[in-house]
Amino acid sequence: MRFRLALLCLSMFLLARSVRADDMVLVGAKVYPSPTESPIENGSILIHDGRILSVGPSAAIKIPPNTKVIDCKGLVVTAGFWNSHVHILTPGLLHAEKLSSEQLTSQLEEMLTRWGFTTVFDIASVLENTNLIRRRIASGEAKGPRILTTGEPLWGKGGTPIYVKAFLEANHINIPEVLSSAQAAERVRQQLHDGADGVKIFAGSVQQNSILVMPLDLAKAAVAEAHRAGKPVFAHPGNQQGIELCLQSGVDILAHTTPEGGAWDASLLARLKAANVALIPTLTLWHVESRGMPLANFEKGMKETALPQLRSYTELGGQILFGTDVGYIDQFDTTEEFTWMSRAGLTFQQILASLTTNPAARFGDSAHRGRVASGMDADLVILSADPALASTAFAKVRYTIRAGKIIYQSK
Repeated sequence: MRFRLALLCLSMFLLARSVRADDMVLVGAKVYPSPTESPIENGSILIHDGRILSVGPSAAIKIPPNTKVIDCKGLVVTAGFWNSHVHILTPGLLHAEKLSSEQLTSQLEEMLTRWGFTTVFDIASVLENTNLIRRRIASGEAKGPRILTTGEPLWGKGGTPIYVKAFLEANHINIPEVLSSAQAAERVRQQLHDGADGVKIFAGSVQQNSILVMPLDLAKAAVAEAHRAGKPVFAHPGNQQGIELCLQSGVDILAHTTPEGGAWDASLLARLKAANVALIPTLTLWHVESRGMPLANFEKGMKETALPQLRSYTELGGQILFGTDVGYIDQFDTTEEFTWMSRAGLTFQQILASLTTNPAARFGDSAHRGRVASGMDADLVILSADPALASTAFAKVRYTIRAGKIIYQSK
């Protein structure tokens, strides 16, 4: 007993001597360690050297001298949020070499860190530009989330989406169409070599009056090459024919629900679940795209398509990942997305899982992120309201902390 006490005292002494300037403790919060664990009603989290050193009831957490204290009484803490569908393509981020550190931080805050995102997956951008932004964040020059990226997406002959053609031309961005399976495989190899963390294909590409489905051989070649490197493949499905292509080619993640074609039948849902396909709902996107449509028509469409698709797949146990398509849409506020997810029947625990444990598991990062636990990276969100009472509280972010450093603080 004396030996254990002496060892504890020695550990606390060494910690006190090794306190870093950015070490901190969050005191008095309601802490949700994970979506499946009971909350700690009056909890504290001690952060040292970018990781969670300890978490538990405040009375049990010893605070070393000179540690920064953040009073979280009345606030809620969860693991840092993931947004698994963004685009580093906004005008304010597209030419990163021309941006000052302040400009870059401001753009990333407005779009991402302001909403609690500590990790994002960019699934269509200019890889060279996104790599530059990642380097500037990693160096500490700018504050921002951890960015995973697919770089440039793949689309087949004639498959450049109609809604991006003018944007690409105006910004002098060349994303060539893939004309053969050999070209698809080579594009994937090159982009992964250049730093991409995954691959994005347009299984179904929106054209003037139709959705063009990618040839199966191209999709299979791209997926096979990505999987050979152990990387995930996202797909823009477009419609149920696009989903069929995703299933036949082995795609891992559907980047959207599909308002075209109605609710998914039991057979399709079962096949998606059996293939372990994850779904990113992007429900707010459909509202943005429907601007100009009578609200009653839009609501009817959502009730008949996107909401049942999400509800049915969730009830079946399919994996749901939170994502908003920001960078393509400019509605950065996440409140509406949480509202739609609730209307689809997701509980706050299921929404929290889509923000934390689900993406961490899907992208092989569960050992470091997704939960509030000792030894995990200190990626945390401090909320001003409790999402157990209303899911829109997930959008009420007071602080965003990444690797033990505050990257966003509300004014």
